Amino acid sequence: MPVDEHKHILHRMVRLLVLGCAGFIEAIVATPMRADPEAFARSEIVASARRAGVEPPPVTLTVDPRLGPQDYRFQTQAGGGIGVVGGPVGAMYGGLDLAEAIRLGPDAVRALAADPLTHTPFVAERGIKFNLPLDLRTPSYADDSDSARANIPEVWSRDFWSAYFDEMARDRYNVLSLWNLHPFPSMVRVPEFPAVALDDVWRSRRPLGPATFDLSGRDAVPPAFLADREVVKRITIDQKIAFWQEVMRMAADRGISVYIFTWNIFSYGTGGRYGITDDATNPATIAYLRSSVRALVDTYPLLAGVGFTAGENMKGVDNDAKEQWLWSTYGEGMCDALKDNPGRAISLIHRYHETKHADIVRSWSRYPGYPASFSYSYKYSIAHMYSSAKPPFIAEVMPYLKEGSKTWLEVRNDDIYSFRWGDPDYSRQYLLNLPPKSELAGFFMGPDGFTWGRDFLDRDLVGQALGPNRPLVMQKQVYAFMLWGRLAYDPNLPDTHFQRVLGAWFPGVDALSLFEASSAASRVIPQITRFFWGGVDLAWFPEACVRNRHGSHFYTVAEFMKGKTMPGAGFLTIREWRQRRLGRLPEVPMLSPLDAADALAGDADTALRLIAALRPARGPVQDRELRLFLGDDEAMSLLGRYYAEKIRGACDLALYDASGRADQKASAVAHLERALEDWKRYAAVRDAQYLPGFYSRIGWIDISALTQEVAKDVDLARNWTPGSLD
Repeated sequence: MPVDEHKHILHRMVRLLVLGCAGFIEAIVATPMRADPEAFARSEIVASARRAGVEPPPVTLTVDPRLGPQDYRFQTQAGGGIGVVGGPVGAMYGGLDLAEAIRLGPDAVRALAADPLTHTPFVAERGIKFNLPLDLRTPSYADDSDSARANIPEVWSRDFWSAYFDEMARDRYNVLSLWNLHPFPSMVRVPEFPAVALDDVWRSRRPLGPATFDLSGRDAVPPAFLADREVVKRITIDQKIAFWQEVMRMAADRGISVYIFTWNIFSYGTGGRYGITDDATNPATIAYLRSSVRALVDTYPLLAGVGFTAGENMKGVDNDAKEQWLWSTYGEGMCDALKDNPGRAISLIHRYHETKHADIVRSWSRYPGYPASFSYSYKYSIAHMYSSAKPPFIAEVMPYLKEGSKTWLEVRNDDIYSFRWGDPDYSRQYLLNLPPKSELAGFFMGPDGFTWGRDFLDRDLVGQALGPNRPLVMQKQVYAFMLWGRLAYDPNLPDTHFQRVLGAWFPGVDALSLFEASSAASRVIPQITRFFWGGVDLAWFPEACVRNRHGSHFYTVAEFMKGKTMPGAGFLTIREWRQRRLGRLPEVPMLSPLDAADALAGDADTALRLIAALRPARGPVQDRELRLFLGDDEAMSLLGRYYAEKIRGACDLALYDASGRADQKASAVAHLERALEDWKRYAAVRDAQYLPGFYSRIGWIDISALTQEVAKDVDLARNWTPGSLD
């Protein structure tokens, strides 16, 4: 018998013995329960009819195996009934369309019943990227943040996931990717390393800050945080496993697949037991990771895939050694699991981050089922999905995707944490510009510096123990999540559909004006990020005009004069524009900084005019959600006016730097004084709705307190010495 096969059989016997002693074999090998996503659609139809005060139309939901899993169509039935025919998930989507039509009114129901199309997804896999704050001892990449800390107990709540999956299904997301530095001690029992499994859920009580944790994740569990901790949930490892098995079953009931992603090499939660370290050459670590990956696949029959990173904690290890280590752990662990379950369908996803395509192929072309069962993932807009609707960065890997391999796109949102964004034209164009279906597996959308769990930013709700009644971020930002999910399924959904949705959400309001105000205000952050570019999340947070430099650092007008623009966005930097104005460089057909300022001011002024008309002439808006919706649009608009004046001031100051003309200096000061007034108004509106907070990648953000930094720009311009700009 070959040595490897002998070892495999021995490992299998050992873990069956250990699991048997734990009384847990049944949970591991149990057949997954049959999902019933159509039941959710039926309940939504009934609920919509009840809210609308009408009787639901007679409806049948039929699964037709000849259709694709997510496809559906409608049929008019005798007596005014409506038939929905679809694949197992498509039938649910069709039912959800009907539930929405009932909320929008009789005309929408009639139009839906007469719809002759067979609906099929434009992007097959539409996902959420969720950095999972499991436990103080097994942190995710964003756990040094207020949002992550507050959400640790939430992610161990069935109510949380029930609400989460309902919202995902309503918006047509069908993938949830859970990201954690090292989740295994909180999620599996590894027979060969039994002492690693963690009972209970811990959270630190020690205040965050003033600086963020190491940006590589190397100090994500500081000893001082462990020393000052609380237990937020008493739960055994077996109960934890049962919980996550139930979570994955709940996801399946909504047509959602669950993936787990890791960064490497981290050993959080192991406590150094069995000699496990973060050293790539440590055989104990390799054996432990291999067994953990196998245990993860064995333990969760509904797990759709495993993703991993060749970093962040593999500094000093060359790419070839990285890939060998990853194969010895994740590759061999997956192979072990597949030997036990030869019919198991599970994907392996290798991130492009911190490695090279040739090195990946050299190590992974031997993976079972390669390339069909093996895919890549790539940071499509780096950290800023709200920038350009056609980011250029994917071009570097597109040649490799023509070999029959597909990639997932990591669509990172480290632009907007607070606001209710909503511009369907931007979302639609972004999605239409994705790589072709033949090369695209799907996308995961989400932040690193903020946790998309329950919302703890709302100033109105501070200190309230709302439990399951506290809104999800997905419920607060429901318009944005709807736009991205629904348009990813069908980019042909017209703007008029979303106007009707806004009208149904806010009866009595001019829905067209609200739609246009939201669209205009929501153009601000993509516009400023195209002009003032910081690719990674820690380099640019547009809500606060800051970056991370041992904590949050405000960008001054001097730094705006020196700033870069987004590659491929077609903007001149302020220095390039100045050189052309001075005749030192030839003119080129590119947008100027003043064009960017005019676009920002134009959208801001449009939105502010519409918002003023939407508010009652006397008294405040009574509908709380409408008040907050309009407040977010107003805040983004005022932020746009601030950036417009800052850019204009930076341009005049750059000219003064070259010429020494007093009128240019005076104009720069005047623009920056107006910018200061716009910032004060922005801070007042934003902070009336939201608390200051600590973010893992940026640090402490207090918009009102930053006003003193904004004011320094005026003094900087007044005291500027010509010739100081490089």
